[in-house]
Amino acid sequence: MQKLSAEELQASYAQGQRNFGAVSLRQADLFEARLKGIDLEGSDLEEVYLPYAKLNSANLEQTKLKASQLSNTDLSQANLRGADLRNANLSRANLRYANLRGANLTNAELEGADLSFADLNQANLSEANLQSANLEQASLEKAILKRTNLFRAQNVDLICAFVDNTTILPDGHRQVEGEI
Repeated sequence: MQKLSAEELQASYAQGQRNFGAVSLRQADLFEARLKGIDLEGSDLEEVYLPYAKLNSANLEQTKLKASQLSNTDLSQANLRGADLRNANLSRANLRYANLRGANLTNAELEGADLSFADLNQANLSEANLQSANLEQASLEKAILKRTNLFRAQNVDLICAFVDNTTILPDGHRQVEGEI
């Protein structure tokens, strides 16, 4: 896996390159980076600093984003299928129409995130904080929501999701046995 610095990535992107394949940008500082449509499939972006970045329509399939700082980042229409987002901070991120199918969002911070129309099917959201998140038309089929905080989350449809009595529902209560 090729190691790139934040400066090398941004310089190549500015010259028109979009496909970076599997590269390592571990712990890179990409604050406010403008990388619309970039392809970083299978890359290592663990602990990367990306707040306020523009990554809309990016391909981040199978990307390692563990413990990354992605607050206020635009990830609308991004492909994050199978991505590792454990312990990532996605507070107030724009994830509208994002593909998060099978993504690992265990212990992720998603407070105030916009997940409308997102595909969260089979995603692991265990211990994630989705407080005040917008989940309008988000698909949560077979998503795991154990110990997940959904307090004040909007437009949540939990019909096909895996919830238990440790899940904090949008009204602040926990599920009573036999409900949902």
